[in-house]
Amino acid sequence: MSHTVGQSAPIGPAQEPNGTLQHALVDFTRRASTEISTHDEKLLEELVRRLPSGMPVYVAHTPKASVEDVVRVAIKVQSLGFIASPHLVARRLPSEKTLRDALARLREHAIDRALLVAGDLDPPLGPFKSTLEVMASGALQAAGFKHLGVAGHPEGHPAVEQAELLSALRYKQEFAARSGIAVHIVTQFGFNPQGVCAWDRTLTQAGISLPVHVGMAGPAPLTKLLKFAVQCGVGTSVSALMKSTGAVAALTGFAAGPDQMLLGLVQGRAAYGGSRLAQPHVYSFGGALATADWLRAVMQGAFDLAPDGSRFTLHR
Repeated sequence: MSHTVGQSAPIGPAQEPNGTLQHALVDFTRRASTEISTHDEKLLEELVRRLPSGMPVYVAHTPKASVEDVVRVAIKVQSLGFIASPHLVARRLPSEKTLRDALARLREHAIDRALLVAGDLDPPLGPFKSTLEVMASGALQAAGFKHLGVAGHPEGHPAVEQAELLSALRYKQEFAARSGIAVHIVTQFGFNPQGVCAWDRTLTQAGISLPVHVGMAGPAPLTKLLKFAVQCGVGTSVSALMKSTGAVAALTGFAAGPDQMLLGLVQGRAAYGGSRLAQPHVYSFGGALATADWLRAVMQGAFDLAPDGSRFTLHR
């Protein structure tokens, strides 16, 4: 069975909300994007029945996938009515020609956005060591790309100082102004919504006004999340969460589940009038269908909010 644009699962009106906070959770989640890998290609037909048409779906370039794999899956994602955003990993591009050919093929299928990250392959596979070098190549402008995600690190980067990270974001902001490409920040996932909100204020102080799509983990076992967190270099909140789970985690401000993370982000952005936290970006970590079910339930308001606003549970 094939699907065409517009046939993705509709998200109906939210169920009767339980106050302003529940309204805010539904509204924030309805702007969400999610992420799959090329290994999830076989699940795309099922995702069409679970997620709304027009939802941004990122296609990750995992270590065993090729650029061609990412392009192929992104084209299928777009054909099914989602908005495809393939990863472009600078250090995994074997040549500038590979980059330009990939961009041209994506544009042939109406894909005009991507997430640009440096990657950690050392040495690089080709001429690009950083995202700044990819931007400087002019390939994105030449291909007519309109939207570009770039990486953000609320908890810092194990190999890059904070000042350098902020300097790179300023460069990317200037690139957006020069090129006309709309640039947004996509953050690593973490378990510390308060830390993300504090980083949000740091961006303001640094003169960075790019919108932020906040990375968060979908529903997955904690052991699996910790494994991915270590691989991704997410440090501070992982260490804290390993020491403080459940009620203790809630008291220390760390999120033990996606409900607590989402609540913390919504409450934090409401408390800070200048917030640039525009929407959540939900990583599935191999659980694409479970993440889709969770997103759909929250988008529909099919959850019960705890009286103290500390967590919510989905309807069964």
